[in-house]
Amino acid sequence: MELDADQIKSQAKRVLDIEKEAIENLSDSINGTFVELVEVILNCSGRVVMTGMGKSGLIAKKLAATFSSTGTPSFFLHPGEAVHGDLGMVTAKDIVIALSNSGETTEVIQILPVIKRIGARIIALTGNIDSTLAENADYFLDTSVEQEACPLDLAPTASTTATLALGDALAIALLESRGFEPEDFALYHPGGSLGKRLLLKVEDVMHVRERNPIVTQDQPLKKTLFTMTSTQMGAANIVNEAGKLVGVITDGDVRRKLEESPDLLQLPAKQVMTADPVTITADKLAVEAVKIMQDKEINDLPVINDEQEPIGMVNFQDLLKAGVF
Repeated sequence: MELDADQIKSQAKRVLDIEKEAIENLSDSINGTFVELVEVILNCSGRVVMTGMGKSGLIAKKLAATFSSTGTPSFFLHPGEAVHGDLGMVTAKDIVIALSNSGETTEVIQILPVIKRIGARIIALTGNIDSTLAENADYFLDTSVEQEACPLDLAPTASTTATLALGDALAIALLESRGFEPEDFALYHPGGSLGKRLLLKVEDVMHVRERNPIVTQDQPLKKTLFTMTSTQMGAANIVNEAGKLVGVITDGDVRRKLEESPDLLQLPAKQVMTADPVTITADKLAVEAVKIMQDKEINDLPVINDEQEPIGMVNFQDLLKAGVF
């Protein structure tokens, strides 16, 4: 029977209501056993092995990825492949988290005796406390739901949502317990935008150009322009006799000053420069340079060392090209 628009919306909202209720009912599973499991996994010297079949297997794969990226080494073990040699990946130091809503999934039940023989501990995430899986597990977390969102009560829907949510809760509890920081997360995601923001430093971007336009403060502006052109930078670092940074001149400064003095090119750099410019050090995160340049509305930022000597200049376009945003 074809549904009209209102019926489609009604069915969709019904699904969301059922799945929301399934998650809300999980609060009873956040108990003493949950806390104990966090401590057990934290003290595990091996890895967390996720296993499950079918839809539960897909949830197990996702949880393995979440655990791994948040500081808990984990991988997925397909129970069907496990009985054909992949059980060799499991060691006595590991913890196996087995997912099965019924707790009677044949492929999962089949590997339990071997896992026990290996010596790994078993955590059951199942909706059936009286199941074979629950009875053979060292620890049990209840993921039972009152009903599936599927009107036929056949397709795993609310049950997989509940299992995923409880698994995520366990992963984040572990993350918090480990004191996991954004820098740690970025370490496992070096190719992503977050990784670039939290790992890339000014020195990494500064070397994109590997040019350091420096002019002494008493040299004429004409010399400054030549230096900026030869280094292909839109600004120059102005230093005193001791080599300390005292100012900066940008091509924008030059254009604005041209209307004020016809002899501008003969003036010393110190009469044109912006004194005491904002700076950054090479060890700072590149994202900090982006923020400074956005706040100050500048395109070039001098990079100095501990002695206040300019060692380079970072350009806004270089930061964008490097993916820092």
